Amino acid sequence: MEYYSEKISRLISELASLPGIGAKSAQRLAFYMLDCPKDKTEKLISVIRDAKENVKYCSKCFCLTDKEICPICSNPNRDAKILMVVESTKDMAAYERIGKFNGRYHVLNGVISPMLGIGPSDIKIKELLLRLQQEPVEEVVIATNSSVEGEATAMYISKLLKPAGIKVSRIANGIPVGGDLEYIDEVTLLRALEGRIIL
Repeated sequence: MEYYSEKISRLISELASLPGIGAKSAQRLAFYMLDCPKDKTEKLISVIRDAKENVKYCSKCFCLTDKEICPICSNPNRDAKILMVVESTKDMAAYERIGKFNGRYHVLNGVISPMLGIGPSDIKIKELLLRLQQEPVEEVVIATNSSVEGEATAMYISKLLKPAGIKVSRIANGIPVGGDLEYIDEVTLLRALEGRIIL
């Protein structure tokens, strides 16, 4: 039985389709949006539209940014000799929160997953190899999630980089298997970074 009118039900349904938002949270958000002043709602809509239209990939590391080159890549105080490879911008942000990594990043924007039809050419591995030819990188830290796909991606990248003579390390397994970096606490992330192993 439908409790709400069609427009309210559609709003709740769309909000419930967002990651991490269940039916009750979607309902609370919908009623909050409907009850708040119109200018606040318009501001939210404007911010979402602006982000959707203007956020793109950094031309160096492929994280999400509204600039041609993101703040981390353009920061001259970051150590260009160490590059951390992560799956997503969210994973990069997780490491930035701990404040202990001063190198740069390369965001793959995915992992190799034959089951989903995602191969090496579908993520930013080719761009990583090109970048390593152009920048003075001495160590690549592979910080993909410890899922089957994350491990497969890490091994694939490691095999590609070994002949280049670049030191390749992998974050330690302080992170639980199947855990997403985005949700891991700062202490565990730091231990994983400090306990990384050479591949």
